[in-house]
Amino acid sequence: MALLASRRLAGNFASRLLGLNGPGEVEFVLIRRKARSTAQRFASTSSRSSHGFDYDLVVIGGGSGGLAAAKEAVSLGKKVAVLDFVDPSPRGTTWGLGGTCVNVGCIPKKLFHQAALLGESLHDAGCFGWNIPERKSISLDWAKLRESVQNHIKSVNWVLRVELRDKKVEYINARGSLIDTHTVHAKLKNGSERELKTEHVLLAMGGRPIYPDIPGAVENCITSDDIFSLPEAPGKTLVIGAGYIGLECAGFLNEFGMDATVMVRSTVLRGFDQQMAGLISEEMKSRGVKFLHKTVPVRMDKQADGKIKVTWKSLENNSESSDLFDTVLMATGRRPLTLEVKADQVGVKLHPESKKVVSEKELTNIPNIFAVGDILEGKPELTPVAIQAGKLLAQRLYNNGKIEMDYDNVATTVFTPLEYGCCGLSEEEAIRRHGDDNIEVYHAFYKPTEFFVPQRSPARCYMKVVCLRAAPQKVLGMHYTGPQGGEVIQGYAAAIKMGLTMEVLMDTVGIHPTVSEEFTRLWITKRSGIDPTPQSCCS
Repeated sequence: MALLASRRLAGNFASRLLGLNGPGEVEFVLIRRKARSTAQRFASTSSRSSHGFDYDLVVIGGGSGGLAAAKEAVSLGKKVAVLDFVDPSPRGTTWGLGGTCVNVGCIPKKLFHQAALLGESLHDAGCFGWNIPERKSISLDWAKLRESVQNHIKSVNWVLRVELRDKKVEYINARGSLIDTHTVHAKLKNGSERELKTEHVLLAMGGRPIYPDIPGAVENCITSDDIFSLPEAPGKTLVIGAGYIGLECAGFLNEFGMDATVMVRSTVLRGFDQQMAGLISEEMKSRGVKFLHKTVPVRMDKQADGKIKVTWKSLENNSESSDLFDTVLMATGRRPLTLEVKADQVGVKLHPESKKVVSEKELTNIPNIFAVGDILEGKPELTPVAIQAGKLLAQRLYNNGKIEMDYDNVATTVFTPLEYGCCGLSEEEAIRRHGDDNIEVYHAFYKPTEFFVPQRSPARCYMKVVCLRAAPQKVLGMHYTGPQGGEVIQGYAAAIKMGLTMEVLMDTVGIHPTVSEEFTRLWITKRSGIDPTPQSCCS
C-alpha cells in the first residue's frame, strides 16, 4: 500500500493502531515501495560485514541524535540497527519512537505554548476591531488540546518508523544494554532476547526526569513525561524547579487560566544570563504566576478528595508551610540513562556525580563506543545539537569526514509567555573569562509595535549585546526577551559564528517595524549610565 500522504490521516490511523497494539508502540503495517537510493543499493545485506560483526553500527536510543546518526550511516552504505524502548513513567506514561523531543519535550511544549499565545491574542484581536466574546467567557478545552497534540505526535512517530524502514535501518523495539564493547543485548517487549555483534556502538539514550528523595514524591507527582498527555486539566499546580522546563510549564498553565506556583530552591534559570532570568520571572509574576523562593519540598500527602498536600521548608529560617494542589509537577532536573544500559560495566568513563559520559568529539574512552545528545557531560541538552553531532559523527566514521561538532555559540530559546532567546556567553560568563574592564554591554528596552493598540506592557521587552570592549568589539553573546524569541535570535546565531562585531551590527540596516531591528539600533552602553528606555517606537 502507498504511504498515507496526509499527516492528519497518518495521525488518526496511528491512533487506532495504538489502541490495538498498546501504548508506546505502533506496529508498522504499511510499506512504501519506491526505488532505493544509490546508497541503499550498495548497503550491506550480508549477515556479516567485512570486519566480522553483524552490524557496522548499533544505536541504543531512538531519539533525535541516535536517529540522525543511524540514517546518515545507512546513507553511507553501512548496516545499522536502532534499539529503542520507553520504560513507563511512575504514572504509567509511555510513548513511541522519536525520543524526548518529539514525544514529551520540544514538540508538545511548543504546541502548548502556541495554544497559550493564541489565548492571549484573543484579547488583542478585540482591540484591533475583531468582534470577540468577552475574555472571561472563553475557556480552554484541555481534552481537545491534548487530543490534537497527541495525534500530531503519533503522526510523527509514524513518519519516523516509515523513514527508518525506507532507509533500511533495522528498528528493534527493545531495551538495549552493553554486554561487552562489541556486543549489545536486546530485550524485546515480548520477553525474547537477542545479542547484536557490532563494530561500533552509539549511546544516545537521553535522560529521564529526577524525583527527589522525599516522602510521597514518586506516588503523587508527575513530570514533563506526563503533563502533555494528562486526561484532565491539571488545575491548581505546583511546579517544583525553576529551570526552563518548569518555567515553560508554569507559563502555559497560567495562560490557560490555571493557578500556577513555582518553587525555587536557589536560582531561576541557572546557567542562563541572570539579568534576563530576572526579567522573565518578573514578567511571569506580573501575569499571575506565584514564586516560592528559597524553599524546598519536605513531603507530599494525598488527601481523601484527591488533592495533594505539599509541605515545604524555607531555606532562610527553616520554617515549614503547606498548601493543597490538584497537581504537583517535578521539574528538578534529568538523569542520563547510562547506568540502565550498563555503560559503566564495560568501562565507559562516566562523570562521578552526573553519571554522564565523559567524551571528546563524541568518542568515549573506549575506541569503538561513541555518545551523542543529553548524556554528554558539559554539552548543551538541545535537540539540534544532538542531531548535528550525530550526523557529523557518522560522516567521520564512515566517509572520512573532518568536520567536528562545535558546541560553542549554540542559540536557544526559553518558551515562557514572554520568550527569552539567547546565543553565546552570558554577561556573567563574559566578565569571568575576560574581566569587567574588557567587556562592553550594549542594551535597550524597546516597544513592540503590536503591543501599542492592545496596550500590552513592554516593561520587560529588553535586549543586550555582550562584546569585547576593544575595537571592532567582537560579539560574545546576544540576549533578547520579547515576542518570537527563537525566530529573532536564530539569524544572529549564524552571524556570531561568523565573527560578528558590534561595528558590523551598528552598520546593519534593520527591517522596520520589527523587534529584531532593535539590535541594529543599539548604541547605549551600561557603562555610560544613560537610560536605555525609548521614548517612542521610532526613537
